[in-house]
Amino acid sequence: MGVGFNTLQASVPNQETQTSQKQSSESAPPSNPSVTELEWEALIPSDWRFDTLIEKYDISNLSDDDPRALALMEELQTLWKEAPVVQDLDGKVVKLPGFVVPLEMNAQAIRAFLLVPYYGACIHTPPPPANQTIHVVTEQNRAYKGRLFDTVWVTGTLKVERLSSELGEAGYRIEAHKVEPYQ
Repeated sequence: MGVGFNTLQASVPNQETQTSQKQSSESAPPSNPSVTELEWEALIPSDWRFDTLIEKYDISNLSDDDPRALALMEELQTLWKEAPVVQDLDGKVVKLPGFVVPLEMNAQAIRAFLLVPYYGACIHTPPPPANQTIHVVTEQNRAYKGRLFDTVWVTGTLKVERLSSELGEAGYRIEAHKVEPYQ
């Protein structure tokens, strides 16, 4: 799939590549929580690695149209969708950078989106595993005013909660207190 799954990181562009400042979505976070800044790797359980899952298969002799290859692909997609999460993160207030893939939007703002670690995920490339996809929900009156694939920081309460959508499977949900441009 072209992505190093052991080191999935948000490949965020520098300030010069940001074409415009987006209005942030902000409300008061819960009283006195400590905000933990996470890297994408922290969302993957230490004992789960996709590359080690596929090592047990000999794919060198399979062609794309081989029924065994198709069966293997289905099995791997199931593992991808059911990728385990880190239960200890449930309820923590976190801050994480990533790319916006809108789920609910209108002409003015994005109310809910998938936060993904790399540009093009879910649209131009296959979605990341469920433990590398976060369903972000903003407050109704504080929706994010931005665009597809904007690079943002999201701060909010992380929940271990699955979402299945046409664009991908999410293993986490963030109730966003703040969505702001990545700088």
